[in-house]
Amino acid sequence: MVSNHNILVQAAIMLVLSFSFTTCSSVGMSNRINHPKVVMHTELGRIVLEIDAENAPVTAANFLKYVDENRFVGTSFYRVVRMDNQANEDVKIEVIQGGFGSEENPLQLPTIDHETTANTGIIHENGTISMARAEIGSASSEFFICIGEQPQLDYMGKRNPDREGFAAFGHVIKGMNVVRKIQEQPADGQMLKTPVSITKVKRRLF
Repeated sequence: MVSNHNILVQAAIMLVLSFSFTTCSSVGMSNRINHPKVVMHTELGRIVLEIDAENAPVTAANFLKYVDENRFVGTSFYRVVRMDNQANEDVKIEVIQGGFGSEENPLQLPTIDHETTANTGIIHENGTISMARAEIGSASSEFFICIGEQPQLDYMGKRNPDREGFAAFGHVIKGMNVVRKIQEQPADGQMLKTPVSITKVKRRLF
């Protein structure tokens, strides 16, 4: 015969397990919402990104709208910045840049407000994805991925004369070998002789 004590112990264990499962499920759901994963397929391989919608909500929402509406399909990585192709720059960086390129495209969305690294806390490290821009508030569709640490792209960095830096919003969690392979492609100056097509971009649902 099972004692009342054993019944109470079993009930307590079930309550703890139920709480733990609920907590883990809530954390998992929060991570999927606040840090969604995106898989970018290119001609040279896959790049998996984690987007920080929690700390860079404006920039992340803009990028994810391009993803969810398939606006990036058929775009490309077209610009590579290496140590050997920026002789006239006092502050050197290493990145690859993708999107629609210099020509306007009807699939481009309106420009967004600038979220600095001082506000988001997302700095330009190896694998960071960030928005390309000219003037403050001009970012829209063009993005870049860092190769190596790039502190001069952060707020108060010296790469951009206005010292406002660029809006980082996530990082590569898989596929840096593909990023480096793209950077190594033949280029005329900083522009790839043959842009690397982006064939598919989707959220990863797990």
